[in-house]
Amino acid sequence: MSEQMPTRARTLKGLGLSLLAAAVLLVTLVLPAEYGIDPTGIGKALGLTALKATAPAPAQTVVMQDVIGGNEGLTTVQLGDGRDPVPLPNPAVNQDEPQAPHTETLKIQLGVDEKTEVKAKLSKGKMILYSWSVEGGKVYVDFHGHDPSLGDKFWVRYEEADGITGRNGSLVAPFKGEHGWYWLNVSDKPVMITLTVTGYQDKLVDYGRLQ
Repeated sequence: MSEQMPTRARTLKGLGLSLLAAAVLLVTLVLPAEYGIDPTGIGKALGLTALKATAPAPAQTVVMQDVIGGNEGLTTVQLGDGRDPVPLPNPAVNQDEPQAPHTETLKIQLGVDEKTEVKAKLSKGKMILYSWSVEGGKVYVDFHGHDPSLGDKFWVRYEEADGITGRNGSLVAPFKGEHGWYWLNVSDKPVMITLTVTGYQDKLVDYGRLQ
């Protein structure tokens, strides 16, 4: 044979070099980036320790079951620190109700810089049509929903807008909970908000003026 077979010594030497290279990578790259451990100072020089310092805290995982209206499967959502909305589960695509939808109307007056919140209590997959308008000025609105049983960290946002005078639309509740509007009067005079909701809500809840 023209090539010499590797000897036992060569094999052990090659294995030793591979282990040494892996150890160097562990100490200089992996430990600084993943755990903030930097015994050599190379991780800091390469900016790897900053990755560990700025890494977000692990989020709690919740798995929601979607078996309504043909949407079958599991939806996994991440519960963060409450500052950001969580991903929306799939909504229902079919409505079949034993009773006709009902309509509720509320009128809410807000002074300058006053804010309020109105929620429709809905079961998962239930639908509402809504229309609201502002007289006398403009408002900031955050249209969102949350499940009280999961605490303040679980919420989803459907719309956020500033300086508007109304909206018309619909919603199919992606989960059982409270779904509705936070309004802030951004005008320099009082405003009147008129909200009409038609659908399969259990009830509308007016939380009054918020501090």
